Amino acid sequence: MSREELAARRFFIHTFGCQMNVHDSEQLASIMTEAGYERAPDVSQAGIILVNTCSIRAKVAQKIVSQLGRYRRWKERNPKVIMGVGGCLAQHWGREMLVKAPYVDLVFGTHAFHEAPRLIDAVRAGGGPVLDAAFREEIPSLGIHAAVTNGNGTTKHQALVTIMQGCDNFCAYCVVPYLRGRERSRPAAEIVREVETLVGQGIREVTLLGQNVNSYGRGLREETDFPRLLTMINRISGLERIRFTTSHPKDMTEGLIDCFGGLEKLCEHIHLPFQAGSDRVLARMRRGYTREDYLGRIAALRRRCPDIAISADVMVGFPGETEEDFQATLALMEEVRFDNLFSFMYSEREGTEAASFGDKVPEKERNRRLRILQELQDRHAWERNRALIGKEVEVLVDGTSRNDPRELTGRTRTNKIVNFAGPLRLRGEILALRISDAYLHSLRGELKPPEALLVHKSPEAVHVHKPPEAVLVHKPPEAIHVHKPLEAVHVHKPLEAINVHKPLEAVLGRK
Repeated sequence: MSREELAARRFFIHTFGCQMNVHDSEQLASIMTEAGYERAPDVSQAGIILVNTCSIRAKVAQKIVSQLGRYRRWKERNPKVIMGVGGCLAQHWGREMLVKAPYVDLVFGTHAFHEAPRLIDAVRAGGGPVLDAAFREEIPSLGIHAAVTNGNGTTKHQALVTIMQGCDNFCAYCVVPYLRGRERSRPAAEIVREVETLVGQGIREVTLLGQNVNSYGRGLREETDFPRLLTMINRISGLERIRFTTSHPKDMTEGLIDCFGGLEKLCEHIHLPFQAGSDRVLARMRRGYTREDYLGRIAALRRRCPDIAISADVMVGFPGETEEDFQATLALMEEVRFDNLFSFMYSEREGTEAASFGDKVPEKERNRRLRILQELQDRHAWERNRALIGKEVEVLVDGTSRNDPRELTGRTRTNKIVNFAGPLRLRGEILALRISDAYLHSLRGELKPPEALLVHKSPEAVHVHKPPEAVLVHKPPEAIHVHKPLEAVHVHKPLEAINVHKPLEAVLGRK
């Protein structure tokens, strides 16, 4: 096979956006591989370039257009390269994508990932630019199993599993219902089979995905809901950790709250967007809950699981937001003290209700509010992370650190990133680390003293590494799982107790 023929069978995927998009790309790669294509190690060796897009904010759309322009120059030098655009922005713009980017060969929407090979064949047959942005009653790609290897061929130990897609909430600012369609849930038995398959391939942690996982089960013929699904997955032998995202506060039930602390494999972390701290703004956003509703759910979660870490999304500058409304958002942050916060300025999206609102907040003011909010959150995150110094945490080792390939990195059950020195053979292990230092976005850990045991859990055996010699100890699986309370992980101190007398960026380690 010539180099040109080889390139024609190779594809490269560039992904923008959320975890759902990342998983969509993983499924797209599986679809392409099943159709006889091969994943290229980089774009220079690919004859097919597929860009999976996001449309949640205007700034992201601008970045995507810029990237398409860069790929256009590559295509001009290599005319036989096929360029495709899929996902949310493709769904949003539809045929307009072919007008704005006439060098694109195929456009496929959020319900048409499974059609990518057919569309490529149509382009190669001389069919010209092709488009498939139709919504479907059933979404075939939802059930596609993604490969459990990374792009570099190494085995993964964490996997993403889509349990539902779409949204029925129609918040005033959000395009998701228009791009992902109405809510559709996968049958519980199908999801459980997928997780069992993944565990059999070495996966130890799964993250369940959906635009609103709390509403899982609506519309299914079977009588089920999200807490029941979590309970079923919690019973799977060999699985160590369960996470999920994203939740909607109005659908946070007592049954789901009881899962925290009640299901031993469910990690002590929840992402629960609040968007604003003002009831007036929340009502205008059509969020379906009040400030007190949200705080009540946070209080219930902490009563049930005192060590739970809480992250959220928040928006500043929504049309009509006053200074008083903004101060209410800051006050809510002070009360909750989030572990992590994804904060954004309001971004007008065509087709949403809020796009028609006339009382826009000036960009300069939106920037000011975002800066103040992010400075406050930096202090809260710093406070949270500093409280962990000297504590012992359980970490699932992902692999080498992005910042220093000589080090390893992993995540705690509360979703904190920990970097530490250790041998590469620890990749995929769950082990105990002592936190020695804290930064704004990560922690530094140390392996426990040599005499302490490092436990690698598996259904068959427990591999105990006891330097300098390794010991293999066989125990029944039930003897492996020791669940210790995580008291003292989250210490609430008043902000003034931090006693910072320098600009914040001068004292916070930004790692």
